[in-house]
Parts: sequence; C-alpha cells; structure tokens
Amino acid sequence: MKCLVTGATGFIGNRLVEELLKLGNEVHILVRSKEKVSQLFGNKVTFFGGDLWDLDVINDATRNCDAVFHLAAFANIWSKDKMLAYKTNVIGTKNILDAALQNKVKKVVFTSSAAVFPPSENGEEIDETAALPEKYMTDYETTKVQAEQLCLEYCRKGLEVVIVNPPRVFGPGLLNKSNSVTILIKKYIVGNWRIIPGTGSAIGNYVLIEDVVNGHILAMKNGISGEKYILGGTNISFNGFFEMISTVSEKNYRLFHLPFPFILGVSKLELFLAETTGKKPLITPPWAKKYLQNRPVSSKKAMNDLNYTVTPLDEGIGKTIEWLKTEQKWKIKRLRTTH
Repeated sequence: MKCLVTGATGFIGNRLVEELLKLGNEVHILVRSKEKVSQLFGNKVTFFGGDLWDLDVINDATRNCDAVFHLAAFANIWSKDKMLAYKTNVIGTKNILDAALQNKVKKVVFTSSAAVFPPSENGEEIDETAALPEKYMTDYETTKVQAEQLCLEYCRKGLEVVIVNPPRVFGPGLLNKSNSVTILIKKYIVGNWRIIPGTGSAIGNYVLIEDVVNGHILAMKNGISGEKYILGGTNISFNGFFEMISTVSEKNYRLFHLPFPFILGVSKLELFLAETTGKKPLITPPWAKKYLQNRPVSSKKAMNDLNYTVTPLDEGIGKTIEWLKTEQKWKIKRLRTTH
C-alpha cells in the first residue's frame, strides 16, 4: 500500500510511520523540515516539503496513494494568531480531503480527539453515540469538531473517510507536548513530580501508543466510511493513575493535591502574561477547567468493528518505564519512601 501521512514528526504520526514501514508499505510524508525527516526515518520515506496550505505539494504527495492518514493538527493551548487553530485543523483538513478526492484515494483516516465528546456527568462511559456539546472551552476541540463535520461532508461526495478519536496517549516515542503523559511518568519516577490537580478524583482515559497506532491501521483496513471510533484504553482517576505508576515503578513519593482555585488563578495569570508579552503560557483557564471534568470513554465499538485491543494500563506503564530506563538512559533514583 502506498500512503500519505501528515503529522509524521508528531508523537502518534512518528510511531505510525515506523509501523507502516515495518508492514512493507510505501510512505509519503508531508513536512516542512527535510532534516527532521532524515533524522527520524533516513531515506525510508518519500519526503514532500510543505505544510497544510501548500496545495500543489499536497496534491503531489497524494498522487497515486491508496490511503491517507491525516494526523497533522494544531494542538497548542495558546497562539498569538487566534485563527491558527482554525486554519490548521479545518482549512488544512479541507485541503487534504480535496487532494484525496481529486486523486481518487481509496480511504482517509482522520485523527480527531476524544476531547470532542462531552464530559460524563454521572461517571458513565461516553461512547460515539453521545450528543456533542453545543459549545467547547478550547479552540482545539472546536476546530476538531469542525474538521470532523468536513470529513462527513466529503463522505457524501464519495470519499471514504474514517474518524478515530484517541484520548490521553502515552508510551515510548517522541517526547513532545503530545506525549506529555510519558513526560509526567518520567518526572514522577525520578522524584520531580509531586502534584495532583484538585481532589484527584477526575477520571480520564489513558491509552498506550502501540494500541493507538494499531487502531489507525485497523481503521484503514476495517473502518466503515463516515463512522467514528474511540481508540481508548483504561478509565482511571488522577489518584488511581499515580497509584499505579507508584506500584509499577516501586517508587512511593508523597503527592500533594493542588486546590483547583489556585490552579485557576495561576492559569489566569499565565494567560494575562501571554497576551501581554507573547510568551506561551504553561496553562490557560479553559484547559485548567478540564482537570475538573470526568472523561471516561468506551472503546467497545472499535473492539467490535475493528478488532481493536487494549493493553492493560499497568502493562503499558511498565513498558514505558522500561523504555525510559533503557532507550532514554535516564537515571532513575533509588527507591525512596516518604510518609
């Protein structure tokens, strides 16, 4: 199979390209930096230099491809350019879909996010049938939903498009903002993380990168056009998540619950400084408020329709810690127990 991957230098995209190459596929990559591609993949891929607004380059990259995996997105919490999220996540997606339709690509897998689904009011798992919120707190969520709607429009035009919605992804791979959960695991096991937001009772869904990559490939193979599939893992609270890291790593550090009003106050100050100085904030109020939400999700549809499987969370954390120790060669502190 010949396929185009956008967002190949991101956390998920990078691992997806590696797996596609292992399976014997020919991979085209749309990315601005040829040097970065060379560092990651050598000469194993075909490089097309450009971004989501370079229509001619996109068309060239898509020509003769059987499949497109569209992962490139703007996921930052803030930008000087208030339209950047829309231009990247919506207009950029439209450009990819246009090229795929024009070049008669057989199927497109679009990577959205589980963040587009509503939080759970009663603790029950949310699935693909949940009614979408009328309004979102962040531009990221808003533009991802708009991009999903575009995908459905192109399905009606005859292009096969499948949407996947991963939640909080972690595991071995590039250590960037998209892999923040792995960075958090690393900080804990070396003794540099001591905070749990709020009461720690808010539930999220954590999924190993290998499962998400496999889910993308299964979506391309088995996914039904116009359908969405949550590629999730384990639902667990912040408290439970850190307890599991502690158990698996055999590190028992005392953690402190940071009151939400304090987090919100810091986020407001960070946003003020960002708007004043142009320096990117560590957090903004909308993203801070997300820490209070319960976001358990169900992956039953992906399991039933795609044959998607989930790695147990303790096993995934164990793999991640082993990778941190061996591949990253981080010095893990000796066991220290505090009371």
